[in-house]
Amino acid sequence: MQTTNRQRSFPVNKVLATDLDGTLIPLDNQPENARDLSLLGEQLRSNQVTLTFVTGRHLASVEDAIKQHSLPTPDWVICDVGTSIYHHEQGDFHLANPYVQHLQSIVGEYSTKAVREKFSTWNQLRPQEEEKQGTFKLSFYCDAKEVETLVANIRSTLGEHDIPYNVIGSVDPFNGDGLIDLLPANVSKAHALQWWTRHTGMANEEAVFAGDSGNDLAAMTAGYRTIVVGNADRALANTVRAHFEECQQLERLYLAEKTATSGVLAGCQHFGLL
Repeated sequence: MQTTNRQRSFPVNKVLATDLDGTLIPLDNQPENARDLSLLGEQLRSNQVTLTFVTGRHLASVEDAIKQHSLPTPDWVICDVGTSIYHHEQGDFHLANPYVQHLQSIVGEYSTKAVREKFSTWNQLRPQEEEKQGTFKLSFYCDAKEVETLVANIRSTLGEHDIPYNVIGSVDPFNGDGLIDLLPANVSKAHALQWWTRHTGMANEEAVFAGDSGNDLAAMTAGYRTIVVGNADRALANTVRAHFEECQQLERLYLAEKTATSGVLAGCQHFGLL
């Protein structure tokens, strides 16, 4: 991994920005997903579609997923819950330094180390592994039953001490762990995606976003054409549909019947990316 400060124009026309787990990555025991992943990769390349991964994973985990599932190599990766952006060029991932500078302007002198010290006596919070931490991301495990209460208490503490960070809580769908992330104020996967569109000079209308879960909701309702894959929670799908209906833009929403990868492929075909 390298870094880059270059401010140049990137050729961005057709864009697929997609979540990974539950969306682009094939589901277990779904051979149709695996077949459609190969077809999707071929068609993205032949149609010169810019591919951007938008995920909560850290970069090493993204690279592992690319190898494990034979995912197409992305042009960009938005990862670490929106606190890191990488551009893939010349066979390597380059950290986007302008985004680092943007996040630094939000937190000022308040480092994640200082934030960690503020919560060091909270026994309910267990620091996640070092590779899951970041310059602008502080992550903990907790009891899944305590996520909601902890988020409220952490948010209150951040506000009381004017700490320029936000807190996001969730439950790991694979092992049931409670997850707590502290990020720069207002930063999320959607925030990073919006910064990226401005950085590349792309209009929102040119991108298609695909997702499956509640942490994709902000991006799904940020002005992009949207694919909600068939395995997404129906309450989420209904919420997204209500948003597009209110905006009188239902033609910009594709509620896929097919799951995960197959739903992404169908949505890309529906919107004319392929």
